[in-house]
Parts: sequence; structure tokens; C-alpha cells
Amino acid sequence: MRTAYRVETVRAAEAALMARLPEGALMQRAAAGLATACFSLLGKGRVYGARVVLLVGSGDNGGDALYAGARLARRGAGVTAVLLGDRAHEGGLAALRAAGGRVEADDPFEPLATADLVLDGITGIGGRGGLRPAAVPVARAARGSDAVVVAVDLPSGVDADTGEVAGEALRADATVTFGTYKPGLLVDPARSYAGALRLVDIGLGDELPGVPDLEALQHQDVARLLPVPGAESDKYRRGVLGVVAGSARYPGAAVLAVEGALRGGAGAVRYVGPAADAVIARHPETLVHAGPPDRAGRVQAWVVGPGLGDEPGVAEVLASDVPVLVDADGLRGLDPSLVRARSAPTLLTPHAGEAAALLGASREEVEAGRLAAVRELAGRFGATVLLKGSTTLVCGAGPEGGAVRVNPTGTGWLATAGSGDVLSGLAGSLLAAGLRPVDAASCAAYLHGLAARRVSEGRGPVTAGEVAGALGGAWRDVTAGV
Repeated sequence: MRTAYRVETVRAAEAALMARLPEGALMQRAAAGLATACFSLLGKGRVYGARVVLLVGSGDNGGDALYAGARLARRGAGVTAVLLGDRAHEGGLAALRAAGGRVEADDPFEPLATADLVLDGITGIGGRGGLRPAAVPVARAARGSDAVVVAVDLPSGVDADTGEVAGEALRADATVTFGTYKPGLLVDPARSYAGALRLVDIGLGDELPGVPDLEALQHQDVARLLPVPGAESDKYRRGVLGVVAGSARYPGAAVLAVEGALRGGAGAVRYVGPAADAVIARHPETLVHAGPPDRAGRVQAWVVGPGLGDEPGVAEVLASDVPVLVDADGLRGLDPSLVRARSAPTLLTPHAGEAAALLGASREEVEAGRLAAVRELAGRFGATVLLKGSTTLVCGAGPEGGAVRVNPTGTGWLATAGSGDVLSGLAGSLLAAGLRPVDAASCAAYLHGLAARRVSEGRGPVTAGEVAGALGGAWRDVTAGV
């Protein structure tokens, strides 16, 4: 599992560790890891004679860049530092000069024109509000060069805590971060500036709290959570999911939600709505009922909303005493007090536009500040929230919600009609199997994204139905090593 911590927490951990280490030891650890990453990026045998430019700000990550540059210079690289702050780390500068590196005092653009690798040490994890105007032309020249751009701890100009990019930032090909991941490295829009991530262990582990601010599940984490039927299982023990979805205009949403549930391992699916004929034609194992939902039979969880239009059912489902997932049309005008009054858990799965409507904000505000949006929604509704988008986030309900989870799988090809309906059915099946809402949402997002990758690799566009069909393969991929 990848874990990320806010700047304040990282600073406190660093201070506690530095109090037990010789002066400068922590920076030397970071610089050593950074230099090793640069050796790897330049390639075996290409360090000697390589042209490396250090963009150095006045913070500690400028010092990290200078010390790493000294290590590269000692291996035969031609290293030039461009100073962009009102000061620079004195020890780092001395080390660079002693190793044969130089400081460019006149024209910062000249060394960038022929650079093989650029280290971005302009601003660190404490930076806010984008690059300062004086640094913008140099950052643009670095990005416009043929050099590999490596961010030191975090791309300059992005917000480490929120993932927001409030001004100009320097997009990296790779980011070498120290001690722990920072939330902005895992959350868009900042994530798209970070490139490939590499974590350097500098010994912070024992100083960090047990519960991170953000976490990203990996294969083994998801495998441990997924329900596996035993010898004594029957369809009720595996979980029966009720689905209230579809309309005369959108019958396909019902079909896709049901398919997501069946492919997700539901023991049975009870469908309530006007698209029964379409559902039965595609999935004859579905149990259909004319409604209302409370007369449809026994279920362990409900999904309500995909393609529902103006059809009834949301209020009736929310009145039940089992977990409920609300998506799409079910979210329209949803009353927070109605959700908060429920005795059973609720999972909301909005995309950015739906989240904006629930928060009274613009879509652009939600997309720019995803972490703030998902946390505010979870608090306002007292529900677990899965916020879909380029970075899918899951936030648990209430103070016991724990870390926000960020989904590491997926592809832009998932931005297609019906994919959210499949995700709703999949997450609902895991709710019905007994998973906590935060685990059901996280596992569903992970499998959904992985399935889309499987289908899109080498061919590009996918349909929602194809993604649903690939869920079994994604499940096998996750559980193969367990």
C-alpha cells in the first residue's frame, strides 16, 4: 500500500528524526537516493559526460539538488546550477563546486539548451500558489528542452497537501520523493505533473502516524478484502443485491448496473424498474419485480439511481435498513438530512458535475480541489463518498472514516457512457457481500480501472459492456498471487 502524509506531519517526523542524527545526515540520505535515481534515468554508462542542470531554489530541496549534483559531478557528469532563489544552501553549493560543478551566473537558458537531465529543486513541499514569475521562463525552457526533468520531492508549483495547481508548475518526467508520498503526488491535477514516482526511504517510517492522510491500495491489499465463497456458501450468504435503475429512456443503465453486480460476484440480483425486459434478455438469472422496492424480496444491499430519470424509488430505498449505494439520477437533489438519518451505511458515487451540484459549487472547483470536495461531501452527508474522475477518491463517513483512498488503476478510456453504471453494480455487489462501504468502493474502483486497462491495452477505446466483461479477468489478476 502506498501511503501519503500532509506537509505538517512530514515536517514533524523529519524534526524528530533529525534530533537523533548528525547535522545534515537527513539531507545526505535524500541526496544519495536522488543521485541514484538520476544514475538510473541517465542509463548505464551515460553518467560520464552527461550534461546536468540543477534548478535551485532557496529551500531544502534546493540543497538536496546541489548535493545530488555533487555526486553526479564526481561520477563525471558536467553539472551546472542555476540559482533561482534569493539564497542557496551554502553546504550544497560548496559540495558542488568541490566536485567540479559550476554555477551559472549570467544566462540560465544556455545550459538548458543542451541538457540531458534537469533537476527541479525550485520549490519544495511548502510551496503554494504556483511558480514565482521570475522562475516561469526558466521552468518553461526546461520543459521545452530535450532533457529528462526530475522533480526533487515534488514538482515545483503544485500543492503537496491538496494536489491543486493554482498557477504555473513544472511538469516532470519523474519525481523522486523522500520519506513518504505526499498527497499531491497521488491526486490530480498535480499527479499528472509528477511523472513516474520513486520513493526514497530516509528513515521516517517510525516517526509517522499509523493512519496516513491518503492511501492507495495495491493488488495484495485488494485481494485481502475481496470476498471469496466457501464450500458452504449459497446465494444469500454471497449477498443479494437489489438494483433500482433504468427508465424507458435509459434501459441500458439498468442492464449495465445488473451486469456489474453479477460480474462482481453477487449471489443474486433483484431488479426493480421499468427495464425488466431488457435486463432479462441480457441476464436471465436476474430476479425481476414490478416494485415498489420494499416488496421485491430479501436483499443485503441496494443500488439506486443509474439511468433512473424521474422514476420513483430513491426515497423507498433510503428508508430500508440495509446499505445503500446512490448514483447518478439518485443523487439529484439528495437531502443530506435524509441520508444522515439512516441507520444503515450509505455510499454516494458522484462524478465531478454531480458533486458540484450537491456542494453548490462549480465543476471546475471540484476538479481543481478533489480532496477538499470528497471530504466535504462525506462530512455533509454522513456517508462514504466515491468521487469519480481522473483520480477516483474514496472518503469514509465521519471521524472514523480514516485515510482518504486514492485509486491507482484506470485509464482515460473509462470516460465513456455507462461505465459508471457498471461501477455502481460492482460496488453494490461488494456491499451486499458484507464489505464496509469504504472497502467496497475502493475495491470496486480498483477492479473497474484494472478491467478497463486490460481491454484498452493495445487497442484504445472501450465500451462499458467490455469493461464489465473484463471484471473476471481483473479479479483473477488481483488474486493470482494470494
